[in-house]
Amino acid sequence: MKGCEMFYDDLPRLTVFGDVADLGHYTPLPEDWVVGVSDIVGSTDAVAAGKYKTVNMIGAAVISAQINTAGGRAFPYVFGGDGAAFAHPPEFAAEAAQALGAVQAWAQAEFGMGLRVGLYSVADIRAAGLDVAVARYAVSEGVDYAMFAGGGVSWAEAQMKAGAETVPPVPAGTQPDLTGLSCRWSHMKARNGTILSLLLSPEDGVEPDRFGTVVEAVLAEVAHLERGGHPAPPEGPGTGWPPAGATLEAHASHGGRGVAARKRQVLFETLIAWILIKTGIKLGGFDPTHYRRTVGGNADFRKFDDGLKMTIDCDAGTVSRLRSVLEDARADGIARYGIHTQDEAMMTCIVPSIMDDTHVHFIDGAAGGYTQASVELKSG
Repeated sequence: MKGCEMFYDDLPRLTVFGDVADLGHYTPLPEDWVVGVSDIVGSTDAVAAGKYKTVNMIGAAVISAQINTAGGRAFPYVFGGDGAAFAHPPEFAAEAAQALGAVQAWAQAEFGMGLRVGLYSVADIRAAGLDVAVARYAVSEGVDYAMFAGGGVSWAEAQMKAGAETVPPVPAGTQPDLTGLSCRWSHMKARNGTILSLLLSPEDGVEPDRFGTVVEAVLAEVAHLERGGHPAPPEGPGTGWPPAGATLEAHASHGGRGVAARKRQVLFETLIAWILIKTGIKLGGFDPTHYRRTVGGNADFRKFDDGLKMTIDCDAGTVSRLRSVLEDARADGIARYGIHTQDEAMMTCIVPSIMDDTHVHFIDGAAGGYTQASVELKSG
């Protein structure tokens, strides 16, 4: 097996999204790696109360804390709306657990929201008869996202929700390092009529090739959409001032210095950014037009995480045809699915620096998105 740090670095980058349906493009994780998972308690109720931006922020915070703890080391992770998953080599398991615990404590202290967390070994996942395999899909020259297959991440999530606690609690007041976490962009209105959030998962015991055929059929139905249904316009998302997420960003980045003071700083920073983006004026090597366009290009509006997840901008005809494909797959016992429609998409970002093109952006529906789609998936 390859050295721990070289394993993920050496994986090839896929450039055609349709290739993620082919398990031949995935590589099993080393036996001694660990898989981390998280899930917000009561996320459906939080969405009903209008707190979906908070839900997304906490889900992205899990990834942000892991990125900052890793200190520039690449590792696989995936955003799921009200949670996230990731994997690390064994020598980083302790610090990964510490970062998970810190986000759990922060979510409770800042928002009064419970966060389930768990860290499980790949060896235990395989002993349960499942696997964790990964691929890397490049959305742009600067950014790629991990894709997960094998059922192991779903197994870990089930263990976590069943109460198999594996992450020790951290001292009260522990602050995670959420440097770069923000939500400054405006919601992206549907240009074709509907923002559709879709979850598609294989039924237990279904052969991967049969499920892959359904994924291919779904992707074929959206292939005619501009840029595959990307919710962000080609020029990038819009922005307003003051940004709706200023308070959330202040909760993420005050570092114990006080939310109010940090919010004033966020408002000042975003005012400058808003002026630059609106005018297109370059400042100190920062090109706002290039940055805005890159934001859209780097976003993860579709992914594979033991199943297909997409938030796309589409028309009513596409929604109808997708339902037909999905219903056939459910009737044939191949897959379960959940969908949720809304008028807008939203974006949560991790931007260590605005001076390069490696910033990452997580897209979800703005009125429930993946969380609401999962309700239908569970009841399927």
